[in-house]
Amino acid sequence: MAEEFQKANPGIKVTVGISGTGGGFKKFCARETDISNGSRPIKASEIELCKKGGIEYIELPIAFDGLSVVVNKENNFASCLKTAELKKIWEPAAQDKVNNWKQIRPGFPDTKLGLYGPGTDSGTYDYFMENTVGKDAGSRGDYTASEDDNLLVQGVSTDKGGLAFFGYAYYEENKDKLKLLEINGGSGCVAPNKATIADGSYKPLSRPEFIYVNKEAANRPEVKAFVEYHLAAENSKLISEVGYVPMPEDIMMLVRKRFSEGTVGTVFANAPKGSKVKELLEK
Repeated sequence: MAEEFQKANPGIKVTVGISGTGGGFKKFCARETDISNGSRPIKASEIELCKKGGIEYIELPIAFDGLSVVVNKENNFASCLKTAELKKIWEPAAQDKVNNWKQIRPGFPDTKLGLYGPGTDSGTYDYFMENTVGKDAGSRGDYTASEDDNLLVQGVSTDKGGLAFFGYAYYEENKDKLKLLEINGGSGCVAPNKATIADGSYKPLSRPEFIYVNKEAANRPEVKAFVEYHLAAENSKLISEVGYVPMPEDIMMLVRKRFSEGTVGTVFANAPKGSKVKELLEK
C-alpha cells in the first residue's frame, strides 16, 4: 500500500517499520507512529497504554487472513490436523516432551518434530495460541521463533519433520516450497483459501487484519489520504496481490464510514469468539 500510494503521490513519504503487533502498539501508544497494523485486535493492556499516552485511535478492519499450518514438502503422512492435535503440539506442557510426530497421532511415523513460529510479540502468535491452546495459555518455548516469516519458511522447507504457522499470504508466496495442511476445527477438514477464509468456514484460524489510526494524526491531509487509499474499493486488488482476502464491499462501506466520522475506540477487543465483522461494525 505504501509503495503504490507513494507512486501516486510522489510528494509524500510513508515510512514503514517492521515489528510484531505488540511491538507496533507500543510505538503507536508512545506517539512514535501515526498508524499501527494489527493482526489481532488491540489488547486491554494496550488500550490502557494508549490511554496513558493520550492517544485516541480509530480501529479499521481492512482484510481477512487465514493462519496457515504448513509442513515440509516431503511430509507424506500429515494432510489434516485437528485443533486438539495443534494444542498437543504447542501447549506449554509439550515443552521438551512432544518432539516426535508419532506422539501426535497413532500411525504417524517416528520422525523428529521441528517447530517454527512467530515470537510472543506477534499478533499472529497471540491469535494462533488463543484459538488452539487457549486464551492466555501461552505456548511451549522450545521452538524456533522469528518475526520474519521468510525465516520460518526457510526452516520448514529444510526440515523434513518441520511444522510452522503464519499468515496465508506467506504460504501463497512460498507454496512451491511448502505443503499446506487442512485444519479440523470440529466440522471436518478445511483448507485455507480465499473462499474459506472470506466466508469463515476455515475455522477457528480465519481472522480480520486491522490498521489503527491516531485520530489526531488523521486530521493531517497526508495521513487522511493514505488511510483513504487503503480503504478505496479500487485498491482492494493490492490486498489480493499480496495474498490477503479483501473484505466485501458492504463491510468496507461501514469501515469507510467509521473513518470519515472519526469513530474512536474498539469494538473488536472484547468481542465474543465467532463474532461477525459486519455485526460488530454496525453496533
